[in-house]
Amino acid sequence: MSEPDADTYALKSASVAEVAAPDLPYLPPMPRTFRPRIGLVGAGGISGAHLDAYRTAGWEVAAICSRSLPRAAARAAEFAPVARVTDRVADLLDDPTIDVLDITPHPADRLPLIEAALKAGKHVLSQKPFVLDLDDGRRLVDLARANGVKLAVNQNGRWAPHMSWMRQAVRAGLVGDVTGVHVGVHWNHGWIAGTPFEKIEDILLYDFGIHWFDFVSSLVGPRAETVFASATRATGQAAKVPLMAQALVRLEGGQASLVFDGATPFGPRDTTYVAGTAGSLQSDGPDLGRQEVTLTNAAGRARPALTGTWFNDGFRGAMGALLVAIEEGTEPENGAEANLHSLALAFAAIRSRRTGQEVKVGSVTRLEV
Repeated sequence: MSEPDADTYALKSASVAEVAAPDLPYLPPMPRTFRPRIGLVGAGGISGAHLDAYRTAGWEVAAICSRSLPRAAARAAEFAPVARVTDRVADLLDDPTIDVLDITPHPADRLPLIEAALKAGKHVLSQKPFVLDLDDGRRLVDLARANGVKLAVNQNGRWAPHMSWMRQAVRAGLVGDVTGVHVGVHWNHGWIAGTPFEKIEDILLYDFGIHWFDFVSSLVGPRAETVFASATRATGQAAKVPLMAQALVRLEGGQASLVFDGATPFGPRDTTYVAGTAGSLQSDGPDLGRQEVTLTNAAGRARPALTGTWFNDGFRGAMGALLVAIEEGTEPENGAEANLHSLALAFAAIRSRRTGQEVKVGSVTRLEV
């Protein structure tokens, strides 16, 4: 057996040829001919991103429902002037011309709305995180199937250009079997101080982190076995809840890590690295809207020129995937059933953070508060 040379010991990288990036279907999916009439339930802060995405795609928002009629009217005036405004959800449920409901309120309030919509025969896009209890989620999945409608989750991060391209590269077999997924998100989340978000103790591992648990899940599926997580307050942070968190995920034949530095006022950075048996993927940038991706494998190094941004292409992708599934009679890429695996990761991370123990994925079935 020969001894390794000095460069091998020093972990020096070898030179790699630059090659053309493969053409992958990473852009937000669009139905071919299906043009639905969409009803939006909830006109809170995030609803503007939804409505802007649908306007850009050319999809009709037929009605906007909010407990505050002035807020619904303001959203309609800005994004969908022909939309009917109402403060009664029943107006949307009873309207046979509305095909899809985008339901955006918080999870506890959203559950009965989703159930009512599915029973009314409406296809549903649920805001994330999907549910607070996996059993509730499975019940909704079964209800959608029984009523012949589609149920998807607005995991809009899936169609952030860099995440989407990397996921498609993995699915195309360009890096072989995934052995590692490592995410580092370093930014300032201190804006939550004084807002209702400050009441969510595990906001980084749950409300925010669900995007990255979902990304990991979309790459490795049921291979995620256990999670070990922790969280802490950053020196000088104003928010009451921890703004720093991390999670280590044990995979069958691999590992994943998520690191959130949520109290970083200067020099924000977001990086993602996917290691595989036949290649690797790396994405890096100053924020989640500006990322440069590199694919390296036996063919060489490829750097795709990506177009679009997370806001609002991600929201267009989440609804577009649902509409394509309706049109083709398939399961949405962001289907609710698969999203339960993502939630199981997040729930296990929260249990681990609270107990200081490694937790088996799937052993925690609800959000612990």
